[in-house]
Amino acid sequence: MRGPHNILRLIRTGATLERTGAMGLIMQAMDAPPLVRVTMRCLAWPFQWLGYKGDTSMPPATRALTALGPAYIKFGQILSTRPDLVGDDLATQLRVLQDKLPAFPKEEAEREIAVELGSPVDELFDDFSAPVAAASIAQVHKARLRSTGEDVAVKVLRPGIEKAFRKDIDAFYFAANTIEFLSPASRRLRPTDVIAHFEGVVMGELDLRLEASSASEFAANTANDEGFELPDVKWEHSSRRVMTLGWADGQPLGDNDALDAVGHDRVVLGERVLQLFLSHALRDGYFHADMHQGNLKVAANGNIIAYDFGIMGHIDEYTRRVYAEILYGFIKRDYKRVAEVHFEAGYVPADQDVDEFARALRAVGEPIFGMDAQQISMGGLLSYLFEVTEIFGMETRTELILLQRTMVVVEGVARSLSPQINIWQVAKPVVEDYIRQSIGPRAIARDLGKTMAVLMRYGPRLPVLVENALIRQSQPMNANHQSGKGRNAIYGLLGAALGVATTLIVTFLL
Repeated sequence: MRGPHNILRLIRTGATLERTGAMGLIMQAMDAPPLVRVTMRCLAWPFQWLGYKGDTSMPPATRALTALGPAYIKFGQILSTRPDLVGDDLATQLRVLQDKLPAFPKEEAEREIAVELGSPVDELFDDFSAPVAAASIAQVHKARLRSTGEDVAVKVLRPGIEKAFRKDIDAFYFAANTIEFLSPASRRLRPTDVIAHFEGVVMGELDLRLEASSASEFAANTANDEGFELPDVKWEHSSRRVMTLGWADGQPLGDNDALDAVGHDRVVLGERVLQLFLSHALRDGYFHADMHQGNLKVAANGNIIAYDFGIMGHIDEYTRRVYAEILYGFIKRDYKRVAEVHFEAGYVPADQDVDEFARALRAVGEPIFGMDAQQISMGGLLSYLFEVTEIFGMETRTELILLQRTMVVVEGVARSLSPQINIWQVAKPVVEDYIRQSIGPRAIARDLGKTMAVLMRYGPRLPVLVENALIRQSQPMNANHQSGKGRNAIYGLLGAALGVATTLIVTFLL
């Protein structure tokens, strides 16, 4: 229930950060202005007795976010991939949130599996281990299939996780509604829609049948991707709260010392993880949207192994083309074209000046080129982009939220492997290839073919549709707009008929 009772939840959030000592640490790591730091501390300090104590053996930030619950843990996971924003020390502390959280008892997992799969664990698996990884939503056990002897990973949802997430999401809705009420200017960012999007993603992650389906589809899309592999789904040992996958053997992508010890090239790995993400997003429109280090390993042959498919992103073909053109424009430093794409897609209101917007984009893009990668402040860049969007009245694009968030995470992963990586140079060949495939002459011919195929499917129905429209047109009309509507329907049908006829002629000639 989204009501004023959530005020206590939000107050407790600030109180927990203050009580655990995480408030000042996070403010300092993110280089918050002094006024913001003082204000936040003053608001939270009187209520710190309401805050959760947390596990005192953990560092302050990890302790606070773990105590606050799964939604806050997700936030910490994102920050853990961005040492350029929060510093190496805090990023390292938060990295335990990816897969090293406190586990729930093995016995509870076995009971859950028995209920979900309809058989006791010892009838399904041999060597069912203690938890080998525990994250915000589920934990993983290593086991061996009794039927085949294959090593597998068995993922089990945390008990009561659905209720815990609902409590956090309700508080987030209350905060978003309050912000929109108190600050009308914030409505262009559509905070309530952002939370709704987050809610949809999370609810999908809490049904492991959907995750298994996502893994299967993702595997089909990426079967031919060099240097990339996925574990197989074991459907007969999966259900809503339990999922079984083939075991992924490899070094954790977040352990640089281990990667160096076995001779993996971290520069190559950093470039590969970024290019793989862009290929999946642009080529397939379907991508792994939780690509932090805790969900990635490196096999002995150097292949990147991805797992945990609870959050997958999807973008339609038109949005992919818009996104690619924007990226390509930045890469080519063609800011006028980037501005035009924003206007054509409706991202910027038509009453704004395209040339002024292009100049503002130039101020965003130019600092990227010709600089050492470590000199670029992504925090400063994002801050300036926010100012630009506010000036030109851009609204938050909810369909791009997951893509943008994942891009930030993947960039953080790539930088953790290779701090000197130049994001734009690495992205360039992938984006250029997509541009050639989707916007060149071949793409135009392919799009025309799809349009013709759709029109031809309606061919047999056109005579009936036209006849029905003519009958409606012959009936008395009570208003001029009805007559106009009828004529428009007839013109549309006749146009479609003409289109089909033209298609048939062209097809015959070809």
